[in-house]
Amino acid sequence: MLYQRWWTSNIPPGPKPKFMIGNFHQMKPHWTHSFLEWSQTYGPIISVWMGSQLSVVVTSSDLARQVLRDKDHQLSNRQRSDKMTQDGTDLVWSDYTPHYVKLRKLCTLELFSLKSIENFRSLREMEARSMVESILKDVKKSDDQSPKPVVVRKYLAAVVLNTISRLMIGKHFGDEEGKEFKAIVEKEFLLSGEGSLFDNVWWLRWVSAWIISDKAYLSHMERRTKWFRGAIKPILEEEDVAFKEHQGFVRKLLELKEKKELTEETVHGVIWNMFTAGSDTTAVIIEWAMAEMIKCRDVQEKAQQELDSVVGTERLMTEADIPKLPYLQCLVKEALRLHPSTPLMLPHKASETVWLGGYKVPKGTTVYVHVEAINRDPANWRNADEFRPERFLLEDIDVKGRDFRVLPFGSGRRVCPAAQLSMNLMALVMGNLLQCFSWSSPIPGESIDMTENPGLLCSMRTPVQALASPRAVTRVVSLNLD
Repeated sequence: MLYQRWWTSNIPPGPKPKFMIGNFHQMKPHWTHSFLEWSQTYGPIISVWMGSQLSVVVTSSDLARQVLRDKDHQLSNRQRSDKMTQDGTDLVWSDYTPHYVKLRKLCTLELFSLKSIENFRSLREMEARSMVESILKDVKKSDDQSPKPVVVRKYLAAVVLNTISRLMIGKHFGDEEGKEFKAIVEKEFLLSGEGSLFDNVWWLRWVSAWIISDKAYLSHMERRTKWFRGAIKPILEEEDVAFKEHQGFVRKLLELKEKKELTEETVHGVIWNMFTAGSDTTAVIIEWAMAEMIKCRDVQEKAQQELDSVVGTERLMTEADIPKLPYLQCLVKEALRLHPSTPLMLPHKASETVWLGGYKVPKGTTVYVHVEAINRDPANWRNADEFRPERFLLEDIDVKGRDFRVLPFGSGRRVCPAAQLSMNLMALVMGNLLQCFSWSSPIPGESIDMTENPGLLCSMRTPVQALASPRAVTRVVSLNLD
């Protein structure tokens, strides 16, 4: 009893928990919304009990700086469900150990260094052009008298997944492979969500086998492993000489596995991290940005005027044009600010007792940084809930972890190593979409559903459907299609 009082004394304020279930009964499907509401009552640092597990949520840039920079040595480990994260043997869910440092260094050198990003630039541009061609084909299929809207998400999912797969394994997926990948990812999010409750409510662990059986988990992992082995089969068998130029990263992982420096679970986990973290997050942000530009036609037209002026109508935009397109860069930054793909950073874990904002955070506590609350904090941003790319023209603000007012990629020891690659890809895809098409609502005056899906990934509940009207530059693409 004395230990319990000591352990919970001086912790941040928060809603009163109930015995055994904590605050679960008070939490909305959108946990982020509950956390934001409670922070308005209790302040920018709050305690939330998820069953028997104490979680601390910070919602201000000053406190985020403490978590991610000042106290990052004590807060760089991960809070995780061991079953669904393979005991933290991958990159995303690993504690901050020599194993993590080794994996991160490997990923940075092979995939995310400036040299690597430049080496694979033509690959990304080819996939962006392929996306434009796909949209143009679908638009031409419709009757000119009654043009049909396109589902934007379909093309974004394909271009991002194919870009990452070509970067990772030297090929892009067919329709069936892509559908299977998406189905596996959706199932994994479902199993992870179901498991979080049982991991935190101790007495439910005893009955969780009836809800999430080992059979269901093992079946999912077998399905994932089968997909994975099919994806890297060309590398293992060296079926195509063309793969040799683009298989450096996976080949390096497999070489380390052969040398017993990495386990098979780690190799699978790291490659899975790259596919899931990169494909879903990037596509989600671009879809939000397109929705905003359909709502705000003046923003769309301003970006198109810049593209017409800088790039012209005789060729498609390339990544080399990005430095000369400041407004497009602002569009990317504003989309990252207003619609971060993960409104809560992945959970950190206190490896020892620390103090944040004058409150005690006991060892073992889960610590969340509320990215969405920080990115929309009225103390830092005027008209914080409005989509205004111009704000980044007035001030050159870093969005890759140096400025704690906007944290779409995190910061500190666990900052996303793919931040620059992701921003380049977003600018390239958005630039091509805006240069080649004018986007509008299928029904004039109809509002777009901007409702968020609950979950780790903040996607749009209703996929954006829009009319894509070809612009002058598409004749360059049409020459290759005819």
